[in-house]
Amino acid sequence: MKILVTGSAGHLGEALVRTLQQLNRDVIGLDIKPSPFTTYVGSITNRAFVQRCLAGVTTVFHTATLHKPHVDTHSRQEFIDVNLTGTLTLLEESAAADVQQFIYTSTTSAFGDALVPPVGQPAAWITESVASVPKNIYGVTKEAAENLCQLFWRNHKLPCIVLRTSRFFPEEDDDAAKRTAYSGDNAKANEFLFRRVEIGDAVQAHLLAAAKAREIGFSRYIISATSPFTMADLQGLRSDAPGIVRRVAPGYVGLYDRLGWKMFPEIDRVYVNEKARRELGWDPLYDFGYVLKQLEAGLELQSPLARVIGVKGYHESV
Repeated sequence: MKILVTGSAGHLGEALVRTLQQLNRDVIGLDIKPSPFTTYVGSITNRAFVQRCLAGVTTVFHTATLHKPHVDTHSRQEFIDVNLTGTLTLLEESAAADVQQFIYTSTTSAFGDALVPPVGQPAAWITESVASVPKNIYGVTKEAAENLCQLFWRNHKLPCIVLRTSRFFPEEDDDAAKRTAYSGDNAKANEFLFRRVEIGDAVQAHLLAAAKAREIGFSRYIISATSPFTMADLQGLRSDAPGIVRRVAPGYVGLYDRLGWKMFPEIDRVYVNEKARRELGWDPLYDFGYVLKQLEAGLELQSPLARVIGVKGYHESV
């Protein structure tokens, strides 16, 4: 079985190629940037190039994309070209090449404005049933590409699984205020409560999705660390998040005090991974409790896989 990973020079793409190589799988990487994990350098918008890359391929992991930070550096048309037209080209050629399963890496950012409730309202409980309200061209193109995947399952019987992953990048937060108020590790540790996933856990979700794609056909899944919160916590998370966290993870207080860290004063949404755990059999290792154990033992917050991949940044500004 031959596997194609698009975006193989990126964080998740490299993580997938590394893991598949360690499993002795026949894997090739595609990216517009050369890297040690990129077999073919070119664009997913180039149909002839995509056709060549798909020869003999049975599984596609499509991670290549323009990301949210690119909204400030790339045009809307470029988002359409890469995230939408590129995905359509891959789907069309995958269907023509008799690919057996197509795993599309989407994002929880596709939920858009549905993630932030009005002031005074409880935090949002984000499951796959929440209707997306895209707030920028990134979210628009990612949701549209998800719908293309559904179309190709319906019309061409190409099994497609959409994984809406939460944050896993090691880069500093793109919010300047957040960078000023919290160290990078402090913010990331907090996010494991409600909106972050460790990259190795994200890789395992992709592998499980590929294994179950033909059985499922089409579905969307939220891929985020398991949260300790319940729906009963949502009101309190908007007004006193440290108090709620103290109740569900009391050990964090002393540890954070020793590190000089702070909890976010409010949490506005909680990503719920129950469907992925139930239907894919996904069992993410990293959650807030695991992070606290790592910190208590004086170990790195990042996993070994995240450390070896490192910080990549984004494409040059245009």
